[in-house]
Amino acid sequence: MRIIRLAAAAALVLAAVGGAQAKDWSKIRIGTEGAYPPFNSLTSDGKLVGFDIDIANALCEQMKVECEFVVQDWDGMIPALKAGKFDAVIASMSITPERLEQVDFTNKYYNTGPAIMVPKDSPLTGMTDEDLKGVVLGAQSSTTHSNYAEEKFPSAELKLYPTPDEYKLDLENGRIDAAIDDVVVLSDWLKSDDGACCKLLGSLKPDLKINGEGAGIAIRKNEDELKAMFNEAIAGILASGKYKEINDKNFEFDVYGG
Repeated sequence: MRIIRLAAAAALVLAAVGGAQAKDWSKIRIGTEGAYPPFNSLTSDGKLVGFDIDIANALCEQMKVECEFVVQDWDGMIPALKAGKFDAVIASMSITPERLEQVDFTNKYYNTGPAIMVPKDSPLTGMTDEDLKGVVLGAQSSTTHSNYAEEKFPSAELKLYPTPDEYKLDLENGRIDAAIDDVVVLSDWLKSDDGACCKLLGSLKPDLKINGEGAGIAIRKNEDELKAMFNEAIAGILASGKYKEINDKNFEFDVYGG
């Protein structure tokens, strides 16, 4: 009888575990930053806009699921995902070996490189470590761009900020000498009135170990069904032309990359 009871109990545990793993993905919560234009930002009335948001909505439509956006500060994005605050991150998060130790990723949905921006009257002309020796270089913390600066420009003085808005303000007001970020983010800001202060010094060659293979959708480890759903949806919007429609709405060039 003891053996039978133990076997029955084990069967119940296995059934419970199996039931817990079978998740209902009819509604998916998506974490994003809302502070990284033109990829994701908040309008004055609190509406999320940008390429990431358009892509997320298209993927949800492709998967025929309801999606809910959750705004999260960048520094806490991965901890919040792991804690279950949301199910996926669509916030221009690069697929890197370091992040893959904590979370899983879908295939990329775009891939653009880093660049450096300086004031228009800057004497800087080069982008080697020697060129940037003693330069105060701003970057958003916990990003591939801050990691790139730390690795490639050890002679510069790296100053980290919670969002791009802060380094842009300091660059505009002469408190830092340069800033590093995604070339699309910098180019977009230079078109604005505030960005009239500055210019693009140049684009940098991406380092695969630092910059990763592109931006993907981060999900928790072992969420294989959700990962497959997103990968199929990414392939679907690429094949249908929806991706190109969103790309052309937001940019004058292809951001998907090779």
